[in-house]
Formats: sequence, C-alpha cells, structure tokens
Amino acid sequence: MFQNRAEALALALPAAIFAAAVFLVPVFMLLSEGFRTADGWTLSAYAAFFSDPLNQTVFLRTLKLGALVTVVSAVVGYAAAFAIVNLSQGTKGHVVNLVVLPLMISPVARTYAWIVILGRTGIVNQALQAVGLSDAPIRLLFSETAVFIGLLQLFLPLMIISLISALENMPKDTIAAARVLGANWFQVFWKVILPLTKEGLVVGGTLVFTGSLTAYITPAILGGSKVLMLETLLYQQVTVSNNFVAASVIAFILIVMSFAANILLKRIATARNKK
Repeated sequence: MFQNRAEALALALPAAIFAAAVFLVPVFMLLSEGFRTADGWTLSAYAAFFSDPLNQTVFLRTLKLGALVTVVSAVVGYAAAFAIVNLSQGTKGHVVNLVVLPLMISPVARTYAWIVILGRTGIVNQALQAVGLSDAPIRLLFSETAVFIGLLQLFLPLMIISLISALENMPKDTIAAARVLGANWFQVFWKVILPLTKEGLVVGGTLVFTGSLTAYITPAILGGSKVLMLETLLYQQVTVSNNFVAASVIAFILIVMSFAANILLKRIATARNKK
C-alpha cells in the first residue's frame, strides 16, 4: 500500500501527535504529581498511601472485586458463548444482539435499575418475604455484594463477545475429534477449548478486570461511602480533599494494576499453551 516505511510513518504522525498532546502529556503530568515533592523525586507519597489502613482496605477490596468479577465473567461467559456459537445462524444473530444491547444503555440507568431490584422495597426483598425466607427487608444495597452484582452485569457482555469471537475462530472438528478419542466434556474444555480460545480469554479478562477497577458510577451508587473502591476514593481526594497528590498515586496504581492484569493473563495463557 505504501511505497516505503517513511511514507506510512508520515501519515501516522498527525494522529500520534494529537494523541500525545491530548492524552499522554496530561496523563504524565498527573502521574508525576505522586513522585514530585519539594525535596525532589521520591516515593514518599506512595509510602504514605499504603501506610494508611483505610487505603489498604480499599486497595484490597478493589483488587478482590475486580478479580472475582473477572473469574465469574469467564465461567459464565464460556457457558454462554459456547451455547450461542452452536445456535443456528439466524438465532445466533438475535441472541448476540441481546448480549450487545446492554452496552448501548447508559451505565447510570443500568446501575439505578439495581436500586429498584435490591432496595428495601425492591423485587428481591419482596420475593424473600413472600416465600417466608425473611421477616424484614434485608440490606442488600451499599454492600460489596451489590457492587459485585452491578459490575458483573456491566462488564459480562464484553467477556461473552470476546469468547464468541474466539470460539467461532476455533476449528469446528476439534471438539468432535476429542470426543471420539474418549475425552469427557471437562477434558474437552481443559485440553482443547481453553488452549484454542486463550486469546479471547485474555482480551475479555483484561477488559472486564480493567473496567471493574476503573468504573466509578456503579461502585458510587451501589456501594456509596460504606464500600469505597479506588476509583471512588480518587474522586473524593480530588473533589472533597483537593489532594491531587493522593489522586495521582491512586491513578498510577490503577494503571499499574490494569497492565499487570493483562501481562498476568498472557503469562497464564502462554504457560497453559506450553503445557
């Protein structure tokens, strides 16, 4: 398409300059606040952040919920994706549209819907009292369970879409061949499907984990001030405390966690493939 490499780089240069100007430079300026002090460049802000018990709790909670949402999304996503790819072509198109549909709805509306479902007078509490499992409304909102459910519903479609793409690219006769050779369904999944769809799992896992770490609306609405996560803590540091140094530290931690998750998933997939 291009006569030489320089011509291709010249065409990409305007986009690269624009991205650097409006994204990379501001991000670098924000992240540098966590390392820069009056005495020079130090890690004192990070030491102060992790020495606070509240920050430790928030960090571990964010990591735990992100990992839990990712694992459950992978389990549910594989089952849903496998069922979808085995449907007829017309039916598959309609089901995929239903999977994608929630992504077209505002996260605010989707999150507020959970208030109607999980509230003290919501559908879940009414059902529990109707069948006699509870005499009084149970507090479901403003808990880690509510945040987990909200994040799972928010990002599960991303995992399903990634796995559908991976399963559709898998050779059609591999499962049948494994079954003919005597493999049970667990062996088929573990030794055939999982290695051949590892790229889709890495992409979906990265999207779900990163999204769970950086989502603000869902933890803020369903968790409130009782279930702080790093993104809601970052918002408080900027808007309430006006502490941009702490905000910079949290932002850097979120970026590192996102990259680390992607690298870890790739390492696991590569190690599994070698085995």
